[in-house]
Amino acid sequence: MGTRGKVMKSEIIQSRLRNETRPAYKITLKKGNAVIHDYFYQVRQLWIGIVLALLTLFYGFGMGAAFGVVEDGLKGSIKASAQEVYGSVYKNDRAEMTKVTDKSWSYFKRAHLHANGMGAAALMMTMVLSLLKPFRVVRTVTAIGLGAGALGYSIFWLLAGMMAPGLGGTGAAKASLVWLAAPSGGIFVAGTVSVIVVFVWSVLVHKH
Repeated sequence: MGTRGKVMKSEIIQSRLRNETRPAYKITLKKGNAVIHDYFYQVRQLWIGIVLALLTLFYGFGMGAAFGVVEDGLKGSIKASAQEVYGSVYKNDRAEMTKVTDKSWSYFKRAHLHANGMGAAALMMTMVLSLLKPFRVVRTVTAIGLGAGALGYSIFWLLAGMMAPGLGGTGAAKASLVWLAAPSGGIFVAGTVSVIVVFVWSVLVHKH
C-alpha cells in the first residue's frame, strides 16, 4: 500500500472514531445538564430559607462592621440608657449600673457571634437539603425554620442588650423577650433535627 493509501486509511479510521464517540459525548453532556437543572430546581424550592440565612449573615457582618466603625457610639448609647434611670432603677448604685452596661455590651457581641454562626449553619444545612429528594414539603419548611430561627435568635441577643440598661438587668430584658427567644431557638433546633432525619432517611433508607 502506497503512502497515499495509508493516509486515506488513517483518515477513515479517525472519522469512524469521531462518529462513534460523538453520541456518547452528547449523551454525557445532556445528562450533566439535566443534573445541574435538577439541582437548581431543588435549590429554588428552598429559596425562602436561603434568603433568611443570607440575611442573618448580612446582619452579623453588619454588626461586626459597626463594632469597628462606631463602637464608642454604641457603648455610649448603652451608658446613656442606663444613666436615664440611674436614680429610679439603680438607686444611685454606680457599680451595679456598670455591671449591667458591661453585660449589655457582651450581649451585643453575642448577637454578632450568633448571627454569623447560626446563619452559616442554616445556609450549610439548607444546601444539604437541596441535595436530597424525599419529603419536599418537609425540606421546604425546615429550610424556612432554620433561616427564621437563626435570624430571630440573633436579633433577640441584640434587643436584650439594648433593653437591659433601662430595665436594670439582663435578666429582666431576657424575660421580656422570651416570646422571641423561645420560638426562634426552638425552631432552629427542630430544623437541625429535621435535617438529620431527612438526611439519614435519604441516604440509608430511601432507595431512589
